[in-house]
Amino acid sequence: MQGRKVIITGVPGVGKTTVVNEALKKLKSEGVEYKSINFGTFMFDVAKSDNVVQDRDQMRTLDRAVQKHLQKRAAQEIAKVTGNVLIDTHASVKTPKGYLAGLPEWVLREIMPDTIVLVETDDDQILMRRLNDETRARDKEGSRAIGEHQQFNRSIAAAYAMITGCTIKYVINADFLLERAADEMANVLR
Repeated sequence: MQGRKVIITGVPGVGKTTVVNEALKKLKSEGVEYKSINFGTFMFDVAKSDNVVQDRDQMRTLDRAVQKHLQKRAAQEIAKVTGNVLIDTHASVKTPKGYLAGLPEWVLREIMPDTIVLVETDDDQILMRRLNDETRARDKEGSRAIGEHQQFNRSIAAAYAMITGCTIKYVINADFLLERAADEMANVLR
């Protein structure tokens, strides 16, 4: 059996990892398993094995051409993974110069996902989660900027679907409704 490749995205603070972990617990009890891959970590591992970097902090200082090459290499390696695969990444990355595609064409063509899931919730809920999370050093921005980022992710996900023919699913992770979001995510992954 070929297996499925599902990309999971969401803006920082939306609770993507929490929803995914809860959904995977539900699926495991049903005998459905996924290999979970964080694209950034996978890319770092490729860079390290190629002796391009020694630590993760060096990744963001690499020349854009080197980063592009590493992205493509990481995508090629992910494409080789058999069975059901979850790829945790960003649909877009907000930079001082604008939004950067998190899944450029050369990555998408290698992975060819079956589905892209955008985990979302109300902008003000994300803002409050970020403000209350002392474990992370996140950029300071208001709910309007968070909403803009979520809207851009929707737009760019549509472009990704045009390239790959995959489906797009929105999973809402509202406060106090984690169980509902996890059930919805599990349904997508079945």
